[in-house]
Amino acid sequence: MSSEAFSEIFKAGRIGRSKHLAGNIASEIAAMGLRMKDYQVAMEAVAACADIREDLTAPIKKRIQEGTYKVTAEEFAEKLMRKA
Repeated sequence: MSSEAFSEIFKAGRIGRSKHLAGNIASEIAAMGLRMKDYQVAMEAVAACADIREDLTAPIKKRIQEGTYKVTAEEFAEKLMRKA
């Protein structure tokens, strides 16, 4: 919050509106705190996840190493178009 906003709050307080404005500001600060907490929890959850899902990639990796994984250009293009 800028110093100008605080100045306005104090000016408003002199004319009897301080309780209303202070309540609004307190509500906004509380809401911002909750949003920041939600953001923090989400970031921690993302950080805890593995970058690569081994359960999905391990079988394909094995087939590639064995030389049994074959994909035609048509299959690849079809899958790409379905995802788009």
